[in-house]
Amino acid sequence: MSNNIVRGTVLLSGAAFLSKILGMIYVIPFNEIVGEQGGALFQYAYNPYNILISLSTVGVPLAVSKFVSKYNSLGDYQTSMRMFRSGLLLMAITGILAFLTLFFSAEWIAKQIIVDDNKMGNSIEDVTMVIQMVSFALLIIPSMSIVRGFFQGHQSMGPTAVSQIAEQIVRIVFLLVAVFLIIEVVDGPMPLAVGFATFATFIGAIASSVVLWVYWRKRKPYIERSLMQQQYTHDISTKEMFIELFRYAGPFVMVGIATPLYQLVDQFTFHRGMMAIGELDISEIAFATINFYGHKLVIIPVTIATGLSLAILPALTDTFTQNRKELLFKQINQALQIISVLVIPAAVGLAALSYPAYGALYGMNHIALTGSLLAWYAPIALILALFTVTSSILQGINQQHFAVISLLAGLFVKILFNIPLIHLFSAKGAIFGTALASGTAVVLNLWRIKKSIHFSYRQTFKRTLLVLIFSAIMFIAIVATKFLFGMLLPYEESRTAAVIMLMIGVSVGGVVYLWLGYASTLLERVLGNRVRILDKVFRR
Repeated sequence: MSNNIVRGTVLLSGAAFLSKILGMIYVIPFNEIVGEQGGALFQYAYNPYNILISLSTVGVPLAVSKFVSKYNSLGDYQTSMRMFRSGLLLMAITGILAFLTLFFSAEWIAKQIIVDDNKMGNSIEDVTMVIQMVSFALLIIPSMSIVRGFFQGHQSMGPTAVSQIAEQIVRIVFLLVAVFLIIEVVDGPMPLAVGFATFATFIGAIASSVVLWVYWRKRKPYIERSLMQQQYTHDISTKEMFIELFRYAGPFVMVGIATPLYQLVDQFTFHRGMMAIGELDISEIAFATINFYGHKLVIIPVTIATGLSLAILPALTDTFTQNRKELLFKQINQALQIISVLVIPAAVGLAALSYPAYGALYGMNHIALTGSLLAWYAPIALILALFTVTSSILQGINQQHFAVISLLAGLFVKILFNIPLIHLFSAKGAIFGTALASGTAVVLNLWRIKKSIHFSYRQTFKRTLLVLIFSAIMFIAIVATKFLFGMLLPYEESRTAAVIMLMIGVSVGGVVYLWLGYASTLLERVLGNRVRILDKVFRR
């Protein structure tokens, strides 16, 4: 894998990771103010919003990245610029349509979620209001995201990374200030505070757009210089250009909404399943744990995959277009192995430390339920990460339509088995449904990659097996640490003890895994270079 890919991966992964860390940190004070009921209400708005934002962009931003990368590699910058301008207009139109759709369908969506106003904390009116508040972000984000796609197509990841961080910081500051003022200062209702928390997405999008505009002003002279030096352009009509774009774009839609779709199935079926087994009284607590508070922790390792998939796609497209098969296999192997090396130990560690992690961040209320659900949910990180990257690989090798097939197969499995699994395993059943669904999609993607380019997983399998062994040793070390320190620290009863236990557990697990990976040279073989920081720490 070239240095550009690694640099792009680090930049986008770092930005996404920081963004997710900020997104997790703000949830701690947010939870203190609005609790599980407020968290569930917040998520009720975000699930349909996430799906609409993907549909409103029609997968165009990432498809533009692929389109621009392809024609830039052919020296045709003019066609890339034509697509960018046409895409901006298209996104403005679809953003308005998406806003109108979500705003005016909010009440209908709310009625599908709230099965009993008397036994559930949130009402239909509350859910309607928060969905309408978040819908305003749809007016800006589609157009904003296509600019990110254009920069990524030029293999310039900085604008996306900086704008993501700016968007998240402004959104979080507005959210926390609004929630605090409404509840703590003016003693306003919790649903109104959550409504303004969702509206913060619109404010964050404005901040991100400003950052991208500044980057555009700086990069515009270089782009214009490339256009002036261009000697040949493809004679492609606007119609043909959009046909090619949407051929790329369709699969991006489905991949982008995979997790929100699974969560939407939970949103429409979870409370009904819990009511059927007589557990509606804990339904919103469990839903908020799985789909909001716990998901914030689980998704952090997945952001590594997200950054990787965004950075690798243009390079994979170039390599595949030039028919450089050996380099293509190397890129795919490294992409999959990075996921194994980084996500597997993170998921195993989170499962081992689920009780102190949830208790330290969100408090000890209902910890027997919330800690258990987080432990079961943690391994989902690996499956979601693999789905993201394998889908991106399929798109890079012109097998993007199969990514749609695999996702639809997974979604069908989720719809079919979600309620039966909830009946059998209570709230954990929804987690098992997501694992079964996303696992089905991953297996299909891996099979298609192997079949379409005759790719061998031998090297990836060997190194993943080594990662699993190291992660198992790390797990044993964490469990032993919990047992020893648990004699002194009541981490399942005291939040302070949970914080201390979490810090000790993360430190022990991290040192054990990193030392094993470093001493065995696994890390440098996968990442392509010596890890200089670890050189200083461990001195092999």
